[in-house]
Amino acid sequence: MLKKIPNYLKFIFTNIFSLFIFSVLFRIIFYVLFVKLEDITTQEIQKALFLGIRFDLKLAIIAFFPLAIVVLITNYRFFERLVYKKITTIYLSLAYVILALFYIIDLGYYEYLTIRLDASSLRFLSNFKISAQVLVESYPVYKGVLALAFLSFISYKYGAFMYKAFSNSKEKATKKLKAVYFISTILLLSYGIYSSISYYPLRWSEAFFSKNNTVNQFTLNPVLYFFDSFKFRSEGVDIEKFKAYYPVIAKHLNLPKDTINFAKKVTFKEHYSEKPNVVYVMLESTGNAALGYYGNPLNSTPNLDSIIKKSISFSKFYVHKPGTAGSVFASITGLPDIEDVKTASRNPMIIDQRIIFDQYNGYEKLYLIGGSANWANIRGVFQSNIKDLIIYEEGGFEEENRADVWGIDDYDLFKESDKKLKQLHQKGKPFVAYIQTATNHMPYTVPDKKETFTPILENEIAEKSIFNAGFKSLEQLNGMRYLDFNVARFLERAKESGYYDNTIFVFFGDHQAGMKKLDFLKNNDDELGIQLHHVPLIIHAPKYAKPQEINTYAKLIDIFPTATSLAKLNYTNYTLGRDLLDTTTVNTAAFVYTQSQGENAVGLLKDGFYYEKTNRSKKANLYSLQAKPVKDIKLENPAITQSMDSLLSAYYHSTKYLYLNNKKHPKSNLIHK
Repeated sequence: MLKKIPNYLKFIFTNIFSLFIFSVLFRIIFYVLFVKLEDITTQEIQKALFLGIRFDLKLAIIAFFPLAIVVLITNYRFFERLVYKKITTIYLSLAYVILALFYIIDLGYYEYLTIRLDASSLRFLSNFKISAQVLVESYPVYKGVLALAFLSFISYKYGAFMYKAFSNSKEKATKKLKAVYFISTILLLSYGIYSSISYYPLRWSEAFFSKNNTVNQFTLNPVLYFFDSFKFRSEGVDIEKFKAYYPVIAKHLNLPKDTINFAKKVTFKEHYSEKPNVVYVMLESTGNAALGYYGNPLNSTPNLDSIIKKSISFSKFYVHKPGTAGSVFASITGLPDIEDVKTASRNPMIIDQRIIFDQYNGYEKLYLIGGSANWANIRGVFQSNIKDLIIYEEGGFEEENRADVWGIDDYDLFKESDKKLKQLHQKGKPFVAYIQTATNHMPYTVPDKKETFTPILENEIAEKSIFNAGFKSLEQLNGMRYLDFNVARFLERAKESGYYDNTIFVFFGDHQAGMKKLDFLKNNDDELGIQLHHVPLIIHAPKYAKPQEINTYAKLIDIFPTATSLAKLNYTNYTLGRDLLDTTTVNTAAFVYTQSQGENAVGLLKDGFYYEKTNRSKKANLYSLQAKPVKDIKLENPAITQSMDSLLSAYYHSTKYLYLNNKKHPKSNLIHK
């Protein structure tokens, strides 16, 4: 069988295998030098090794892929011209030396900081003379240079040997067979790079599966990790601007003004005799404009409307970025997602944060999602920040009926979540859970019937009525109705399971789904482009809080300080979030990251005004949130403009600062140096 395979294909896969073994060798070296086996189970090591090998294979394929393309295009001719031999020897020599250099630097970097090599290491180049001196004085640099030179020579000879070993074939193949070889090889290599049978490719976040950070670090491939973080290299903090605006944020959040310190210790003299459970429920694509309580003319959310009347609700609550990944990141970390490149959850340099979720001592901690936690690297956000977290995702529930691309639908997700929470309740264990819904999202897959729920059919409603309510389609309307049904059904299950009375339920939208013109709104949110950020926040806890509607400005990063304080749990808040129920919380504002005039921009809502400024061109506008027509009024209100600009800049630069200076591992906090 092997004899029938063309030599040029054998050449490709033999070289990939050699590069793979080369990477595995450095993995073994890392294991011997740094992985301590205390408190590490055999299962964790096996999983880490399995994932690590997949990363190494992915790197080997990527490293050889350019030369593989040349070989596939030239096929038999590759071994007939001397120029290809020179290309092979030079390419392989460079490949092995560059990889070795990455791995060697990574070993030293990890020894110094206990983290794998990432793009933040480039900061040392800003003071190259000092860094070089430290390097020479700390490590056997000259021996290393000699070793790399020797490796270059060996790999050059190895490349020549490999070329010669596979160049003796005189076989020929038809054009059709060559095409088959070409396509099948490309597909096989592409699959090796994708390295997954699920809907999501192998990503760096999968390495963060263990509660032991050393295991997670061992799992990573430093070369891939470096380039994954490389695209975020320019997203650092402007330390001078941060220092200039720190007094503004310090005054706003009642922080120390004479020193940079965001830590706010919250303690209670008296605690509840029985610890309250706390359940955070992210309502996919749910904004205020879709709810009847806030003026939508269709009766699409009767259950949520009823729940709001029995809860604490916030009418001026805004998320920072109109996207699910950004809202998950912000709600968990307590920091707005203001990344220009993709989302903060996808930035491996900033996911390690000190957060409130991790401080629920004595609680069982759960994250439940109907699909895969690999989506948008959300797994990394949760697992790197929350000790002893248990993740339940598609493939890990008792009953699963896949609905669409998002996994099981919300009915099954809530049903399975209730089972887990009921079990903990029966064992007398308090819990904090984060449930992420998804069905109220395109393609809006709702069942023909589910208990009392049935979708509205086309002949049962006029299209004009749907559009007048802002919905783009009947499917979108039914998606909202189905979520509304599932939330109510979830609370019913909680009552049946016995944990309802002792639980604080926090329901919040991640963003408003795209809707048609919202003529029924009484504010200018739609005209200003911030309606996507305006979502409900509902704290439903009849045992712990009386129903009330709060009309002060609130933002997504406030939910954990607020709910945790309501549960009377001691914690330290290192972030920009605030307890919205604290009577001393005044002068509130909502901070958003948006698009304006074709640019990324940030905005601030405060005292009935909305101020926004683009990130690059610094174009700024001030608007009234009520006055019609909508127009820029910054020239008529210079004092308000200046005040809001200062607070907006303070939020922006403080967020950038905390991305890199709110980490759990002090050694990685090097922004001051």
